[in-house]
Amino acid sequence: MDWTLAILRLIELQTFTSFWYWLVVIVTWSIAGNWLIGIPFDMLFRARKCAEAELADLEALVDINVRRIIWTDRVFGAAIAGLIGFFLCSLGVVGFVYGLELGQGLFMLAAPLTLVVILNLRLARQLDAAPLTGRPLVRRLFLVRLWTQVIAMIALFFTAMYGMYYAISSQVLF
Repeated sequence: MDWTLAILRLIELQTFTSFWYWLVVIVTWSIAGNWLIGIPFDMLFRARKCAEAELADLEALVDINVRRIIWTDRVFGAAIAGLIGFFLCSLGVVGFVYGLELGQGLFMLAAPLTLVVILNLRLARQLDAAPLTGRPLVRRLFLVRLWTQVIAMIALFFTAMYGMYYAISSQVLF
């Protein structure tokens, strides 16, 4: 067997029928659900029990990450928003107008992730304007994590449904 053919079969550019695409989707949503504004979920879970040391660490890390996100938004916010818009529009056109499956798959992954980024940015702005401490902070972070998981579930459902529709309608499996 030719090595280039073996490598191309391993790195296939089909998305919805590829194991690698679904692995990337799972890992991406797992990371997005476990990190809220840069706060790991296990730290949030430990602080939920209101242990003083863990709660103080959480408050310090939230303060640091909120300031970092707000600074990035103020300095590069417009440029990042423009790049994200260009990237999503390009993926949408390449995927759905020109019919490239890789573009469709990346769009189905990137569009809901953009909603999660907006949700985290909104949380950072709210915490910058009115900082929370203690239990209200933990409750607010858990609420944002819940909404992140809701977005992830909806995105995974629609991606799986569209992937099945695409695979059946293009007769890739038969």
